[in-house]
Amino acid sequence: MHFQLSETRGPIGKSLPMCESKSGDIQMNEKDLESRHDLYQLHWYEKYLQPCIVELLGSALFIFIGCLSVIENVEGVGRLQPALAHGLALGVTIAFLGKISGGHFNPAVSLAVMLIGGLKYMMLIPYCISQLCGGIIGAALAKAVSTEERFLNASGAAFTTIRGDDQVGGAVVAEIIMTLFLLLSVCMAAINEKSKSPLAPFCIGFTVTVDILAG
Repeated sequence: MHFQLSETRGPIGKSLPMCESKSGDIQMNEKDLESRHDLYQLHWYEKYLQPCIVELLGSALFIFIGCLSVIENVEGVGRLQPALAHGLALGVTIAFLGKISGGHFNPAVSLAVMLIGGLKYMMLIPYCISQLCGGIIGAALAKAVSTEERFLNASGAAFTTIRGDDQVGGAVVAEIIMTLFLLLSVCMAAINEKSKSPLAPFCIGFTVTVDILAG
């Protein structure tokens, strides 16, 4: 059936679209226009605001689990507990939130993804702000649920390993290399059309695990 769009005047003097067909005229009322307007608003929300909320939520969950794995680390387990906790938490979080925001949860990842065309440049700052706020919330929650004794006795490389200026250079180089490994796994496993994999969330998570065990 052939339809042709035309215009008619509504009861309040506004132009309303009308469909003319061989079987008669069908006029869109104000309710239809409001519904179309709601769809536009939903699209704007899903395109800009929802990804930032997801980045905040995912960062909070990831940092919460990661901090707790260090604070509540049982003696004898060593670095394995935080390494697995960070990696698995990140992999699972990317798996169920990645379809909405991309699952960055890290300003360095957002910057890398933006540079290769996987994120609009105008979203970089909102993403980073959301991730930083989420990290603060996650760390605060981890402290809130931990005993003061456990929190004050938390240990790790940031507290015990880097003690002198002579160790800073090696630590910085190690961080650069391990971050490169993480960003490479993100870009190749999740974004590059030739190499991306449905297992990308867990590839990225296990990369973090490997980085922690090595670093």
